[in-house]
Amino acid sequence: MLSLLNQYSRGRIAWLLLSLSVIIFEITALYFQHGLGLPPCTLCIYQRCALLGILFASIIGIIASQNIILRMIAILIWLFSAFKGFNLATFQAQLQFAPNLGDTCSVNVQFPSWLSLNEWFPSIFNAYGSCAEKLWSFLTIEMSQWMIIIFACYLVVGLAVLISQLFSPNKKSIWRK
Repeated sequence: MLSLLNQYSRGRIAWLLLSLSVIIFEITALYFQHGLGLPPCTLCIYQRCALLGILFASIIGIIASQNIILRMIAILIWLFSAFKGFNLATFQAQLQFAPNLGDTCSVNVQFPSWLSLNEWFPSIFNAYGSCAEKLWSFLTIEMSQWMIIIFACYLVVGLAVLISQLFSPNKKSIWRK
């Protein structure tokens, strides 16, 4: 199975599927914000950025899936972004369900001066909601808990892909294209 996963990581289709999943989650987040009128909090915006990190990794994978160095860089960016997103979602869930006295969430997002996304794209990267507020749930699971599940899935699959790089790929596969 790991050699098959290695083979998938060498093809563009798997990386396209990864980017498609991120695009779907980003569109969903924008629908929640602009369609349903749910105000994003600072942690929500940072989680969006973590998803964009996974999208960036998938673009590297699409462009250079056959190059082992660039593929490993893409996998490491994927894992780093998924880990950061998982930590942010876990912290947001903690703020919502079991807040500590010292836990706070910044009112404004803070990007580096050379990447001030909140000024360039305020309708996407400006936060005006509360991190501790529970606004939406599905199947009795809050949005922050769904994000924990989503980032955990990205993390598990990314780790499997990383481990699969140690195995030789299957030679006969339709996924190589």
